[in-house]
Amino acid sequence: MIRSLSLLASAAVLTSLAAPVQAEEVDPGAIVALQFAVSGDHKGVRASGAKGVCLKGQFTPAADAASVSKAPQFAKPVPVTARFSMGGGNPKISDKTKPTTRGFAMRMQDPAGDLTFVIISAPVFSTKTPAQLLEFLQVRAPGPDGKPDPEKIKAFAAKNPETGRQAAWLNARPVPASFAGTDYWAVHTYTLTNAKGEATKARLKFVAADKATLTDDELKAKPDSFYADELKERLAKGPAKFDLVAVLPEAGDPTTDVTAALPEEERKTRTLGTLAISGIEPDATCDAATFDPVVDLPDGIAGPADDPMFAIRSPAYAVSLSRRSN
Repeated sequence: MIRSLSLLASAAVLTSLAAPVQAEEVDPGAIVALQFAVSGDHKGVRASGAKGVCLKGQFTPAADAASVSKAPQFAKPVPVTARFSMGGGNPKISDKTKPTTRGFAMRMQDPAGDLTFVIISAPVFSTKTPAQLLEFLQVRAPGPDGKPDPEKIKAFAAKNPETGRQAAWLNARPVPASFAGTDYWAVHTYTLTNAKGEATKARLKFVAADKATLTDDELKAKPDSFYADELKERLAKGPAKFDLVAVLPEAGDPTTDVTAALPEEERKTRTLGTLAISGIEPDATCDAATFDPVVDLPDGIAGPADDPMFAIRSPAYAVSLSRRSN
């Protein structure tokens, strides 16, 4: 409870600091309430990422990572607490669902300051502002008959075509065969600063070392919950590894719009280190607190000051944590 209250206090401060980048005020509580409504109002779970697996591992920086960022995580190996999940607030969602992002939250721990990322298995988010996210959820909320109005969804999509990019990207690709078999994107643009004060803008991506997808026939043969068992079998053979790659934007790239992807194949990249997931942890290890990518940023890496979808994360996560803790 103390942790929850401190997070809520931090969220209030962050909301006020983020106000200049938000075109209009949006209540994080309203967003979280709608996330629960859309997912079926399940109790004691996260508003998003309700179904997941808690993990442990280690991040080992690349030899030259400190030349890009002075954050302690880029100076030496650090322990990691992480969690794979399915998107949304339904703890019974099928692992076979195609147009749903897989999530990957991690806390790279260091006494000088933790570094937290909350990333997804698509290079874009579904909405670019909190106000748009609120409306995105409103049109999907169940009506008196217990179902959303498809005409409202259709009208919203026509008015906001960028909100269909994430689902289109996911639908165009096979379902991952494993939580550990797909890439994950941070979607926001970070600023990395080294000891000389030199700053580098980057979109960060965790690239899976062992990618694997399922054909339609293979998918049909799977049970609705196969990811957790697959992960246990995989980790029994050795760590699941990801390279942390910085994709470097160029002038004119949409660095403040999380619904727009960078042309990664045409951009320079830097590999900053390797994350090795080595084992499964009890759910309680991940459930005690929220993974907050806004608060948990050590000196040497900063989130965007001009991206309202980044700013809304902290207060929304705090509300979600408070709801599932009570």
